[in-house]
Amino acid sequence: MTDFAIGVDLGGTNLRIAAVDVEGRLIEKVTLGTRIALGSARVLDDMCDAIRRLSEKYQDGSNLLGIGIGVPGIIDMDTAMIRESPNLPGWSDTPVRKEIERRLHTRVILENDANSAAFGEKWLGAARHVDDMAIITLGTGVGGGIVLNGHIWHGMNGMAGEFGHTTIEPDGVLCGCGNRGCVEQYASASAVMRMAKAAIASGHAPALARAASSDPEFSAKAVYNLAVQGDADARRIFQQVGRALGILVANLVNSLNLPMYVVGGGVSSAWDAFSPNIFQELRQRCMVYAATAPPSHTGDQGASAQVDAKVSRNTIITRALLGSDAGLYGAARLPMIENQ
Repeated sequence: MTDFAIGVDLGGTNLRIAAVDVEGRLIEKVTLGTRIALGSARVLDDMCDAIRRLSEKYQDGSNLLGIGIGVPGIIDMDTAMIRESPNLPGWSDTPVRKEIERRLHTRVILENDANSAAFGEKWLGAARHVDDMAIITLGTGVGGGIVLNGHIWHGMNGMAGEFGHTTIEPDGVLCGCGNRGCVEQYASASAVMRMAKAAIASGHAPALARAASSDPEFSAKAVYNLAVQGDADARRIFQQVGRALGILVANLVNSLNLPMYVVGGGVSSAWDAFSPNIFQELRQRCMVYAATAPPSHTGDQGASAQVDAKVSRNTIITRALLGSDAGLYGAARLPMIENQ
């Protein structure tokens, strides 16, 4: 067996841990619920127990290169502490790396979860043919990451890429960060549920109301299923998701002029329901995209466009290839790079 690393994706809902070898092969993945209500110490205990079991299982004859952990929120890269994380309430100023190293007695690399996803897509996914890219991750919240010259761009102290808290509606919905009108309030799984509940409360969304009353686990996925089936109210919700993302991507393209922008995370599985509105907003709002769009730019630009980006001057907007596992692969890649 070849050398491997452990990658961790700490989400507001799920805690996922994977062993990945240096060739990018997934050896094993473990998924647990993130028991946020029990506090950070209990979550870190759960994480470390799972990491310990997984690493011990595969260390016979192989070398564990290290542990990379993707964490939601703003991380101070100098101190490896979480400064703010709306999706991990009570974790502010938590010395996550120090605590995990104390429990596991090994070197740990802490990274923002969206940066980890960007690194995963750069290594093995949609952006493997380009050196510069940005990712927008759609999950419980909305995150972002930037890769320049093949390396994560952290900004001054690790806080670059907070795309989810970009304002798209100046007087919009109040966000957990304290701002109003953040992208996160219109394009995350939580946003889909907020809009679905508002539609149900209006009394004019019968299909959504029936689905919510009959399904105790009514979720953003259920809203997407209704949209695919043609329900107008569910479709309008995902059109709003696409509009919000389109405004965000237009600003990113105008500001950064990168060759590729990838949309990932769990909500990206609804790409067909929201992506047409991304491209509609781009055509209306983005002069740089108008000058650099591929010949066909009305929907998912696909794998051929990803390859074309290597040899062309086009701006590619596409969905992630690694899905919700991008952060796991990227987190695992971090200690591999450090050991080179």
